[in-house]
This record gives sequence, C-alpha cells and structure tokens, in this order.
Amino acid sequence: MSTQAIPAPATQQPTATVIDTSSGQRDGLNKCPRCGSTEIATQPGTGRLQCHHCRYVFEEEAPMAFADPKELVGEFIGSGAGNITADSSQVTIKCQGCGAEVVVNTAESMTSRCHWCRQVLSVENQIPNGAVPDVLLPFKLSKEQARENIEAFVKKRTFYANSQFKKEFTTENIIGVFLPYMVVDANLHCDIRGKAGHITRKYSVGTGNNKRTVYDIDVYDIGRDFDLAIDNLTVEASSDKLTVSNKVNTNNIINTILPFDIENAIPYNGNYLKGFNSERRDTNIDDLRGLVNAQIRDVSRFSANRTARKYDAGIKWESEDINTKGTQWVAAYLPVWLYSYMQVKGDGKKLLHYIAVNARTGETMGSVPLSIPRLLLVSFAIELVALVVAILIIVAVLL
Repeated sequence: MSTQAIPAPATQQPTATVIDTSSGQRDGLNKCPRCGSTEIATQPGTGRLQCHHCRYVFEEEAPMAFADPKELVGEFIGSGAGNITADSSQVTIKCQGCGAEVVVNTAESMTSRCHWCRQVLSVENQIPNGAVPDVLLPFKLSKEQARENIEAFVKKRTFYANSQFKKEFTTENIIGVFLPYMVVDANLHCDIRGKAGHITRKYSVGTGNNKRTVYDIDVYDIGRDFDLAIDNLTVEASSDKLTVSNKVNTNNIINTILPFDIENAIPYNGNYLKGFNSERRDTNIDDLRGLVNAQIRDVSRFSANRTARKYDAGIKWESEDINTKGTQWVAAYLPVWLYSYMQVKGDGKKLLHYIAVNARTGETMGSVPLSIPRLLLVSFAIELVALVVAILIIVAVLL
C-alpha cells in the first residue's frame, strides 16, 4: 500500500493487532466544507466529491497510509476487517441538525434522511456486520465511459452471440456497485525445492512420417531461499464470488478486471457510496486464509522461476517451506460497473451473464450468450480449411 508508518494499533486479541482505521469518524451529518450542506455525492468521471447545493468539488481524504510489507512482524487487522456479527445491522443515529433519532438498516443502506429536518445522515462508524470497510476507491470511470467499454466488448463478439441477446442488448441498465474485497500484505521467507531441466542437445531421428525431435536434458536438484514481500494481494470477500459455478452465472469474470490502484485507496467515507449500490462483506479472515495462502504459494513459485530462467526444459517445484513473518488484512470497497443478462436456454435452464468494468482502470471482461449453430459452423469451416491445406501439402510432396 504505502510506505508510511501505520497508526498506533490497539491489541484486541493475543494473535492479532487491530489497526484503528476509523479516523475518529462518527455517524450523522457529513457536511460540505464550504456551505455545510449534506447533499454530497461523487462527481461523475473524477472520483471527487461534489456538493449538490453550492456545486463545490473537493476531495475528502488523502490515501490511507499503511506499513511497508517488508517491515511487517506479526498479524495486523484493520478495524473494518474484523469478524462479522450477524445481529449488528440496525444502527440508531442522532441527527445533529434537530436532535431526532433515526434508525438505519445497514444491510440495505448506509445513509438515511432525517424524517424531521430532511438532512442526510450517514453511517461512518465501523460496525461488526461487514458493511463499513477500512478503505475504498471512489468511482473514477463515468457511466457513459463504462457503457462505451461494454458496447465495444460486445461488438467484438457479435458474430458469435445468439440472436436473442443481440436483439435485447442495451447498456441502459448497467449498475455501479462497490464490491467487498480483502487486501493482504505479507512479509515472508521462502525455501522452495524441486527439479529443473536444461536442454543440452536437440536433434532429429527417423525419416518421413516417423521423423521426430529428441531432446537430451540434464536434470538438477534446485532450491531457492529468499525473502518475499507481497503488496496489495486482493481477494474477493463475498461468499457467492468464492463459489464459482458456471452453470448458474459467470460472476467469476470479476477476478479478470484486477488489479485496482489500491495505493490510492482512501479511508471509508459514506458520501462516496451515494448513487451506487454496495455489497456487504459476508466472509471473515479465517474464511479467506486458504485462498490467500494458495495465492501466496503461486507468487512464491513465480518469484523463484524468475531466478531460474536458464533451466529451459522446465521446473517442477516439489516442496515449499513458507515462513510468514507478518501479515496485514484490510477490508476495502472497490468500484465496478456491472452489466447483466439472463439467458434462458432451450431446455429451460437459465444462465446469468455478466460484463464487468473496472471503474478505476477501464479494464473490461465478461461473457455473452453464444450461438451454438454458428459456433459449430465456424469450427467445421476451420477443420475443413485445415484438411484442404493438409491434402495440398501431401499432393505437393508426392509430385
């Protein structure tokens, strides 16, 4: 994330240290610094806040500062990344405008209007229900830009798309949503062992159709012992995204629009959520450890491979001893534009297709319903062309 020092942590339990990321925020009025209005929302296309009353544009917070991963010793957890308590969705806010008490169901919304003075109240305190993360990235890509990206994505795949989808496709219904993620930093020591091969000779044996290429390979024991700092490893913190089922929907495409510019993440501010949907985190750190550890192993192997490029016949890593010296877990809201389309197949089964746009970088990926007859026709045409080329080559050889 950043190389600045972390805030002074308060120890919550023997095995982890909690970093207070609430910045002293409190629930209630979140006012424009110029006129005091609470009518504040994200300005389209900039990621900055704008007052709807005086039109003042401002940035609420500087990027959140966290420790350099290389300096982590022990486990640190952001106060917004703590374990979820199921019965903490109802929050009572005292309006600083008129003194009335307003109940907000944070499972549905993080803001509400006072029913007496009509001021906008927002939940800023981190409550243990996964609704308030440590940090967020504001929407930077406007809805119009996202629509253009989605339309361009579909246009490249129109030939293979089924006719019903092409008839019904429209980007009018795309939705901006903050999706919950867990951002992990790690300070590690890795000891990886395996086998590696180096090609010493390449030659051909046999003749005609029996001709083949033979490689002489020397095989070596290989080991790599190194320190590794992982910065901003980002994993989804919504349980339905962790369970991938292509038979029901294609939400696995959410992973393909990474990475986000986590280094620019700011402390949570409810004003940035106005006008967008937000999905509440419903997983705890222990639910994500297996996935994170698997990705850490992948990163460690990739790092080791970069130091062993002379082994051109491949490397097989057989054992990893990864010592975790320190980790840091931070809950984040990251912005995504989503298009969805429900495909009803001939057998009555349904498949929900998604196209997602990273609302920071514009990276776009998704799926569209395919025309199976057209796909088979193209496949047959390719095989036919390959067959004709093969026949022409054989004829040329015989002549």
